[in-house]
Amino acid sequence: MNSKHTFVVLAYKESRYLEKCIQSVLNQSYKSNVVIATSTPNKYISQLADKYNLEIITRANGLPGIGYDFEFARKCVDSCLVTIAHQDDIYEKSYSQLIVNEYEKNKDALIIFSNYYEIKNDVKIRESKNLRVKNFLLSSLKVNFLHINRFKFFKRNTIRFGNSICCPAVTFVNHNIKINNIFITPMKSNVDWYAWENLSRQKGAFIFVNKQLMGHRVHRESETSKTIESNKRTDEDIEMFDKFWPHFFSLLLSKLYKNSEKGNNL
Repeated sequence: MNSKHTFVVLAYKESRYLEKCIQSVLNQSYKSNVVIATSTPNKYISQLADKYNLEIITRANGLPGIGYDFEFARKCVDSCLVTIAHQDDIYEKSYSQLIVNEYEKNKDALIIFSNYYEIKNDVKIRESKNLRVKNFLLSSLKVNFLHINRFKFFKRNTIRFGNSICCPAVTFVNHNIKINNIFITPMKSNVDWYAWENLSRQKGAFIFVNKQLMGHRVHRESETSKTIESNKRTDEDIEMFDKFWPHFFSLLLSKLYKNSEKGNNL
């Protein structure tokens, strides 16, 4: 069994999209390990694990919060490279191979992540306002001129105007990450943005593969959609912007950022 890269499929309750996610990570041209991690074990997850002969790793410490789920998923296997595959999303067949290729060229990487497309009502959307804005924010990482993706300023520059990095598109190079708990925060919507900000302070590279190698599903049952609808997102956005900007400017950015959330509405 290959131990370099593992997809940890993070399963929660009973998502009707979970099987499609599992199928996509098993169908990779580069044969990665695949396991399921969950804090909500149930018959539905067990049946799918049995069907595809997958191990289930259960988080049993009871601590509430999506950050604890993410941190557990990142650390629950021994592979050098770990991708937390969100249960609603799918991965293109070449994702693993291209991520591993980039790691071989960038052994000091902290995270290696791809571009992505959105899935709405089972339709792949490769162009949208939201995707164009995120692509613009990632511009400095598209061409690794003079290794600028290793400099703190440029790593932080990609996330200072918003969360430009799609969490399920990210592979973590765990042995290079020295921060113990990058995801642990009371936040519900910006857990991943919080992690990127933590990692941006650490020595090491952010490697961006500018190809749409995975599909991020947007639907009403998603945690992001629920958080936006409850208006909790704005407070978390301000908290994150405060890590980069004076508070008055954070308030302005949060108002602009809120408009972009409309792309998550169905």
